Amino acid sequence: MLFLQLWKKGPNFNKYFPYSQLKKKKKKPQPKSHTTKFHSGGSLNPLRPIEMPPKSESSAQISSSAGSADSPISSVDPIFHILRILPFSFLRPPRLRLKLPTFTLPSPMTVYALVLLTYFMVVSGFVYDVIVEPPGIGSTQDPATGSVRPVVFLPGRVNGQYIIEGLSSGFMFVLGGIGIVMMDLALDRNRAKSVKVSYAFAGISSVVLAYVMSMLFIRIKIPAYLR
Repeated sequence: MLFLQLWKKGPNFNKYFPYSQLKKKKKKPQPKSHTTKFHSGGSLNPLRPIEMPPKSESSAQISSSAGSADSPISSVDPIFHILRILPFSFLRPPRLRLKLPTFTLPSPMTVYALVLLTYFMVVSGFVYDVIVEPPGIGSTQDPATGSVRPVVFLPGRVNGQYIIEGLSSGFMFVLGGIGIVMMDLALDRNRAKSVKVSYAFAGISSVVLAYVMSMLFIRIKIPAYLR
């Protein structure tokens, strides 16, 4: 206030203290520095400034350091660079137009036929026939007449067989299994009565025939079996 009064009273005041220059001299805004000042207690401490970088700069530095650590190009191993560049200098991948094959699931009857065929090969001794290579049928000499007659079953040996013997026994086992399946189909309520009767008759006949023939085969092979 004293300066204003002097300026109003005396015209020579502007000569020494120009008011226009005082108005123009303004403080320049200082840039905000990202500093936070804390001490161990958690209150502000002007004696220990801790400068922290801006969030954008720190995240960029972290991302760049992570990318440089994960990138394979930053490897210092010369063998890695040789293996990465040298093969592709003279090798060119072929341009192939290959289509992936499409597979469709087989029908239930196809799967059943394959399972039945596998069962027949197992119970008929297919593995034994391949390894041992026995003859199809055997032969024996009649002591009375001296003539040679064929023999289908190898007598007296449970762990040996001829090829026809194994196939006959396996067929009877499969026939019994098919008979059980036919008897199961005869219980379907959605079928006609005549069809159910036919399935039941065929199934029972197959099971009985397979049992009788299997017992006959084992009696021929081992005469004193279960006696």
